[in-house]
Amino acid sequence: MVTKTAKKKVNRKDDILRALAVMLEGKPGQRITTAKLAAEVGVSEAALYRHFPSKARMFEGLIDFIESAIFTQINLIKEQQKQTLTRIEHLLHFLLGFAEQNPGITRILTGDALLGENERLQLRIEHLFFKLESQVKQVLREKPLLDGGKLLIDEAIAANILLAYVEGRMNQFVRSQFKQKPTQNFTVQWNFFYNQLAQS
Repeated sequence: MVTKTAKKKVNRKDDILRALAVMLEGKPGQRITTAKLAAEVGVSEAALYRHFPSKARMFEGLIDFIESAIFTQINLIKEQQKQTLTRIEHLLHFLLGFAEQNPGITRILTGDALLGENERLQLRIEHLFFKLESQVKQVLREKPLLDGGKLLIDEAIAANILLAYVEGRMNQFVRSQFKQKPTQNFTVQWNFFYNQLAQS
């Protein structure tokens, strides 16, 4: 049974992470201090450090959320969609939609919010994208089993191009101060990719 104190503590940790994500929706390039974050949450800086020993740990808490949300949804897409290119389409659209709905979190994914922060945070994001690219590559490799036929282009190269597209759209979103939506023109852009991949 969760005690009231433990429940309060968990909620306060969530409050801190939520406030950090909201503050990251400010102007790209702006650095967030623990003093500003404490003021946003309505607690002292000392109270922040009772829940997280450092600002890096707060960012890690958000990265944990990002990883869980992304890979849970990817697994769902793989369960629900049985054709290779439909899986890829849904996967790309989900990643772009996730970025669009979470501008502050997109700043973490692009590394913009991590400038000047602990180096291990950049490594976590690098690893996250490596895992994402591996997932796309795996989906493409399963094409002979699901649809028959193999891609003419190497699956690793195709996966790299598709992830570069996603990262590029995320970077444009942040650089435009969240005006250029990642999902804008997705249908047209996907049709281009589809035509290239379907020829294989």
